[in-house]
Amino acid sequence: MSKILIAGAGGAPSENVIKSLLECPKMEYVIGMGSEPFDLILSSAHRKYHVPYAVEPTYKDSLLSLLNKEKPDLIHFQNDIEIREASKIRDEITNTGTKIFMPRHEVILNCVDKGKSYEIWKKAGIKVPKTTIINDEADLKLAFDELGNADGTIWLRAVVGGGGKGALPTNNYDLAKNWIDRFNGWGTFTAAELLSPETVTWLSIWHEGKLIVAQTRKRKTWNFGNRTLSGITGITGVGETCSDDVVTQVAKDAILSVDSQPHGIYGVDMTYDMNGFPNPTEINISRFFTTVYFFTKAGLNMPKIFKDIALYDEFPDLKKKINPLPDGLLWIRGMDRMPLLTTMDAIKNELLYP
Repeated sequence: MSKILIAGAGGAPSENVIKSLLECPKMEYVIGMGSEPFDLILSSAHRKYHVPYAVEPTYKDSLLSLLNKEKPDLIHFQNDIEIREASKIRDEITNTGTKIFMPRHEVILNCVDKGKSYEIWKKAGIKVPKTTIINDEADLKLAFDELGNADGTIWLRAVVGGGGKGALPTNNYDLAKNWIDRFNGWGTFTAAELLSPETVTWLSIWHEGKLIVAQTRKRKTWNFGNRTLSGITGITGVGETCSDDVVTQVAKDAILSVDSQPHGIYGVDMTYDMNGFPNPTEINISRFFTTVYFFTKAGLNMPKIFKDIALYDEFPDLKKKINPLPDGLLWIRGMDRMPLLTTMDAIKNELLYP
């Protein structure tokens, strides 16, 4: 029986990968490792290891010790920072006999840093929101002058990190300055022109430059968005399968501009501008998005496809490799409730009105 080690176990992004793997017919043994004990203890993994955070100096030795002890056949990471740090020691990881299925290290660095990916897309002629790094107060003032919309609003966010880290739409200079001060973010924040609230993601798996599968999902709501200044939490409340040739082309262009030979997982997040055109804002590199279990329950188990390629050199036989799922499937999520796979028609048929 093959062993698969999943990092970040217990957290929602990794648990949805683990749940997908546990539904595979080959029934691989899944080991979880994580740095948050209260999350880790809730993991569905068969065995659980507590390890240091990826940025701690003891992380490398702890990881390699675990690999030498358990001898997993494959390891997969689900967090940008851990992906970046693990990628630095990829040769030492594979020297233990454990496989990885990751893009090149340079590609990972360019995608984890949103400023770097933005510059690559801009140079490639891909339509992106005008963006600038905020190194000091002069940069911030210039951003308001050059990037503000009709009422002067700009979009601030941290260069590295998911879940809308540091995100703030504002037309108030003093608030913006205090916000960046609060995060000690000078030099690590960007300012960008404000786009629409509509977002879409194109999640894909590639192998040595060949697209294996891709599925599009738009986000209808954020969970707990009303509790943040930005309205964004990184926690999808309702996701919906969809297909759009323009979205597909933009996603492909965004990926191929950062990596001429894509290999692994590439999730392109896009936000629509005020003219309805999708602008890439980041590539979630070498990881599945949190709601990947949505696709699994709908009939497209992307973690299965990923591990079958990495472990067995087995590729899926799909009638459609781009958007194989039907449009209009909904995945509704809430705290302490099981997610629901449904459609708008089913919701309308079930709800009653006085």
